[in-house]
Amino acid sequence: MTRRDQRGTALVEVTWLSILLLVPLVYVVLAVFEVQRSAYAVDAATRAAGRAYTLAPSEAEGAARARAAAAVALRDQGLELRDGQLAVSCDPDPRDCLSPGSVVRVRMAVQVALPLMPSALGGDTPSVRVEAEQSVPYGTFREDRS
Repeated sequence: MTRRDQRGTALVEVTWLSILLLVPLVYVVLAVFEVQRSAYAVDAATRAAGRAYTLAPSEAEGAARARAAAAVALRDQGLELRDGQLAVSCDPDPRDCLSPGSVVRVRMAVQVALPLMPSALGGDTPSVRVEAEQSVPYGTFREDRS
């Protein structure tokens, strides 16, 4: 029996092993960064929308300002505000958000598509749902704006 020379094969094995381990690791890091960026954007958007709503002179103006503020905060992170993603509600009276003692609650939910997923895998790309909620008290000792 002859013995073959094994010199140089360790380099090849280490190279292939690092490629096989490095590619999935890089993908996981990219996916985590994408979800984290979106989570930051949604949190900033709900905070900005809540503040804009409570500073508005009327309910209608508050809704418009909240939507505009959320859109700007999302756009800063490369996301777009779509219909149905932003919801504003009020406690204790849902019909009167700008009354003293009320609390404005802003909720947002966004589906974040995982990066580098080809559409050939079935049309809908896998995604992660990112949600945020912000509560902004209107204040007990403020002027009633309604």
